[in-house]
Amino acid sequence: FKSLGSARQFHSEEAYRNPTEVQMSQIVLPCHANHCGELSAGQLLKWMDSTACLSAERHAGCSCITASVDDINFEHTIGVGKVVNIIAKVNRAFTSSMEVGILVTCEDLYTDRQWKVCHAFATFVARRTEAGKVQLKQVIPHTQMEQMEYSLAAERRRMRLIHAEIITDLLSSSTEYQDAVPAERTRVESVELVLPPHANHQVSTFGGQIMAWMENVATIAACRLCNAHPTLRTIDMFHFRGPSHIGDRLVLKAIVNNAFKHSMEVGVCAEAYQGGEPLRHINSAFMTFEVLDSDRKPRTLPRLRPEPVDGKRRYQEAIARKKIRLDRKYIITCKQTEVPLSVPWDPSNQMYLSYNNVSALKLMDTRNNWVLTSEKNKVRLYTLEENHMLCFKVEMYVSVPAEQTFHLLSDLRRRKEWDRHYEECDLINQADEDDTLYRIATPSVRKGGKGQDFILLASRRKPCDSSDPYLIALRSVTLPTHPPTEDYTRGEVLCAGFAIWEESSTLTKITYYNQATPGVLPYISTDIAGLSSGFYSSFCACSQFLEANKDSPFVSP
Repeated sequence: FKSLGSARQFHSEEAYRNPTEVQMSQIVLPCHANHCGELSAGQLLKWMDSTACLSAERHAGCSCITASVDDINFEHTIGVGKVVNIIAKVNRAFTSSMEVGILVTCEDLYTDRQWKVCHAFATFVARRTEAGKVQLKQVIPHTQMEQMEYSLAAERRRMRLIHAEIITDLLSSSTEYQDAVPAERTRVESVELVLPPHANHQVSTFGGQIMAWMENVATIAACRLCNAHPTLRTIDMFHFRGPSHIGDRLVLKAIVNNAFKHSMEVGVCAEAYQGGEPLRHINSAFMTFEVLDSDRKPRTLPRLRPEPVDGKRRYQEAIARKKIRLDRKYIITCKQTEVPLSVPWDPSNQMYLSYNNVSALKLMDTRNNWVLTSEKNKVRLYTLEENHMLCFKVEMYVSVPAEQTFHLLSDLRRRKEWDRHYEECDLINQADEDDTLYRIATPSVRKGGKGQDFILLASRRKPCDSSDPYLIALRSVTLPTHPPTEDYTRGEVLCAGFAIWEESSTLTKITYYNQATPGVLPYISTDIAGLSSGFYSSFCACSQFLEANKDSPFVSP
């Protein structure tokens, strides 16, 4: 769900409706509102969870439980009397889990206005049946939007699996805490008895109900820091670590971890017990609040003095999480026209740059309005002009297994063996098995002119299943260790790379994509204009390179 416009377009397509789609509409009553007359975020989370769960169960055909929820950014608050519309549908199913996309909009019945409040992605797991573990059926995308979300779901799943690994590298150094509010003043503990109205049809506590209780204690903790009524802005990605059932006592604990100039992070923990049994950790979450003044502008917040030991650790980790949130917002949610093409690379934002890199290539691969510009001996050149951006793709087939093609094209140092534009290629950093940084030098397109160089992040992905291609995504990044030099003009690549499809055990379809930025356009302008067929020569050379090396062992860089 990319926009409210997309949702309206979705509803206008009466000929087709996604079989997993579930809609909920609720009018906001005073009993749903907080002290400001606005819909409680906890109540909204309950509605979102219920809608998404019904969508997951519609696809699975059995009971499902909430496993995790990605970051949620609340763009607007919702007043009493407004209508909340929630649409949920399954984007992709894996073995026993599935991603459900959730779009929340607000509707003013008097003016007929609608606006987006938030969109989120939740992961649900199908519960075991008497026959054993559930094997979910695959989702079959029918529209371009569904194909895009299906493709990106695999990348979001990968990002969830490594989300917790990047905190430790970002811990801040010590800080002075003079004239600060003691963190212990913000500590809140509350207990809730799980009753039948709090449980779903599986007698487990609603995930949305637990989130609502957590939001309640987090709000109290935030109030104690600022002596005002805060507004919830974001909830970081979190995972449910275990179930809760009717009869459980749910202990909810919250404390402000850190206060920044205009926002504060509150950490919340939910634990459950029955009788004299030990506490079971159900969930932890981090919520960011702001305090708005009479003009709806964020107020400056008091500083926080953390508790010793664990308090200092939470204080420093909150700084790290704030950096991650800013990186994520800068890299993933901003429009391409609002940020520089090259983003500074460091280990803390590698995950988001890699996600952005692969997602951009997948989005190009799902577009279906390409125009065939020229064809020569089954090598085809297509173009697409969209939002004042020219994109092109080259398509061909080779008699080389897809996995070997993927390995041979992954190492950019070998590309100069077939691509005359790759004059030099140096490996700068092997970040991990999937992400590599290279410096590429290309010759000048004008006689006597300077050549160009590029600092590229290459992100590789193997298929999640047979419906996915192998991917090699390329984009420019900035490295302090490799600034521009006088010998070369520094060029930038916004999105480029290969999608490699296995047609059979010996036949592979290769599609090369590139968004023609000013640094790239001079190299292919005559091809696009139909004045030359340089693309054909390059990709014939690529085909010969792959054929010559199809039996060679691949050595990782």
